[in-house]
Amino acid sequence: MSPRKNRRSAPGPTPRGGGGMWAQETEDGPDGTWIVRNVAGADAAKPYRCPGCDHEIPPGVGHIVAWPADERGGTDDRRHWHRPCWQARTRRAPRVQRSRNAPRY
Repeated sequence: MSPRKNRRSAPGPTPRGGGGMWAQETEDGPDGTWIVRNVAGADAAKPYRCPGCDHEIPPGVGHIVAWPADERGGTDDRRHWHRPCWQARTRRAPRVQRSRNAPRY
């Protein structure tokens, strides 16, 4: 029996990784309109702090990146969320309230 051959993917930009285009969508909610991007675990290279639960999202864990859809929203407004925390953002608030001068981590 001969080994299985790998099939080539269709030419064109890839949806994730390698500098390709990212799949993102717009979500409307009671807290405004957001641009939402899914990040696969393989693409998550750095740790982030989830604003929903105030826990760390370790590298290699898939999550959501969201930012306001208004024109002033830039890269500084992006937040990385656990998927369940993003879905529950209107039902709960973070347990830990930081002061303005508190460290992020």
